[in-house]
Amino acid sequence: MDEKTVGMNFTVDDTIVAISTPHGTGGIAVIRVSGRDAEKVVGECWRGKDISAMKSHTAHLGKIVYSNGELLDEVVLTIFRAPNSFTGEDVAEISCHGSKWIQRELVNLLVLNGARPANPGEFTQRAFLNGRIDLAKAEGIADLISASSKAAQRLAMQQVGGAFSNRLNELRDRLIELASLLELELDFSEEDVEFADRGRLRALCGEIRAEMRKLADSYASGRVLKEGVPVVIAGAPNAGKSTLLNHMLGEDKAIVSDIPGTTRDTIEDSIEIDGILYRFIDTAGLRETEDVVERIGIERTEKRIGEASIILWLIDSTDPEFKERVREVEERESCLPGVCNIKVITKMDLTHGLTDVLKEVTGNGKEDREPGYVLISSKTGKGIGDLLQRMKEYIDGQLAGEDEIIVTNSRHFYELEQGLTALDRVENGLSAGESIVFITQDLREVLSRLGSITGSITTHDLLVSIFQKFCVGK
Repeated sequence: MDEKTVGMNFTVDDTIVAISTPHGTGGIAVIRVSGRDAEKVVGECWRGKDISAMKSHTAHLGKIVYSNGELLDEVVLTIFRAPNSFTGEDVAEISCHGSKWIQRELVNLLVLNGARPANPGEFTQRAFLNGRIDLAKAEGIADLISASSKAAQRLAMQQVGGAFSNRLNELRDRLIELASLLELELDFSEEDVEFADRGRLRALCGEIRAEMRKLADSYASGRVLKEGVPVVIAGAPNAGKSTLLNHMLGEDKAIVSDIPGTTRDTIEDSIEIDGILYRFIDTAGLRETEDVVERIGIERTEKRIGEASIILWLIDSTDPEFKERVREVEERESCLPGVCNIKVITKMDLTHGLTDVLKEVTGNGKEDREPGYVLISSKTGKGIGDLLQRMKEYIDGQLAGEDEIIVTNSRHFYELEQGLTALDRVENGLSAGESIVFITQDLREVLSRLGSITGSITTHDLLVSIFQKFCVGK
C-alpha cells in the first residue's frame, strides 16, 4: 500500500493498537493491532505457536511475556490476514484477562514493540480507506455500537448492511446517465445537436427527486427512533401525570402528591418497550397561576409539547370539572396536527362505574377501549397495556417495511436536502431551456452531494470530523 496521509501527523503505514472492548474490569478484554507489522509487533512478546504458521481467521492459546521472559498473561491470539480483515490490513486480536492493569501493560508492551496508539475511529477509517466499507456503512457502525433499542439497531443495520448505500448508488447511476447525455451535447454545442429528449430528462429528474424526497422526509421519524421517541405527559394539575411516569419507569422518579402544582419542572427518563426507546417527559400541570416558579414550569411544558412525537393528554375522571377538562384537551389537540395525540382518562380505580358525564364524552360507556380515549388506572395498572398498544400502533405506522430505507444521520439529511435544491435548478433549467453549461453544473452538484454520503466524493476535513466521533479501538 502506498503511504497515505489520513489526518494529523500519522499515516496508514503505521501499525496501530488499542483496547477494543469497553474500558473497565471484566472477564476478558480484546486488544486489537492492525497494520503491515501487526504480526511482528505481537510476535515480540508472544510465546506459543509460530504466528507465521497460523492460518487466517484462527485462534490460538499462548502467553504474553516481557522482554526479560516474565509472564504477563495467558491469552488467546486471533489472526486475520489482509485483505480479508475488518481494516483490510493484517490484524491481530489478543483476548486477555480483563484486569485494567493487564490491559494497560499489554498495550504499553505492544507500543514498545513498534505499534502506535490508535486514534478515535482509526480502525474503521482504515476499513474505509482500504475499500472494505463506504462512508455511510462506517457511520452505520458507529450507530450500531451506540444503539440503545431494537429499532435503533435495525436502522443501523440498514446502513451497515449496505441497503442505504445501494439505494444511493442506484440514484447516482441514473443521474450519471442523465449527465452523460448532457455532457455529450456540450461536446457538440457548436453543431446545435440534442442527444436527449427534454421531456424524458425532466421525467427522469422527477423520478429521482421523488426517491430523494422520500429518503429526506424519513429523517423526521428516523431521528426520533434512533434517539428515543419523545412522549410528553400533559394535563391539568393532579391529573395523575407523575403517577403514570413512575408506573411506566417502574420506579418513583417523580414526587406524587395530592397538592396541585407539585411538579414545577419537566422530569424525563427513558425506557425500552417492545424494542422502541421512549423518552417519557412528565410536565408541570397546565393552569393559570400567579406563582412565578410554577409559571416557568408551565412555559417549559408548552415548549416540550411543541417538541413531542406523542402527547398523552391526561384527564382526571374524578375531577369536578371533568367536561371542561375534556373540552380543553380537545381544543389543544386540534392545534397540533401531525402529532400523535392520545387522550387518557385516569384514576379509573376511583371511579365506581362510569359516570353519566364519562358516558357522554366517550360515547358508549364501555370500560375497556373507548373511541379516541384510553381509560387507565396507574395505581392498579388497568388500561396501561391498551395505552402502550396505542403508542405502538403510531410507531408501527412511522416505521417503514423491511425494504424501506430510513435516514437517521443529520449529515445525510443535509446532503439530501442540498442535493434536492440543486436538482430543482436542473429541472427548472430544462423547463426554461437554459444553457446546458449551467444545467450540467447543477447536475454535478447533485452527484457530489450523493457521493459525499457514501464517501465516493469526500474531503480530508470531512473524514477527520466523522472518525473523531468514534471511540478508540473501533
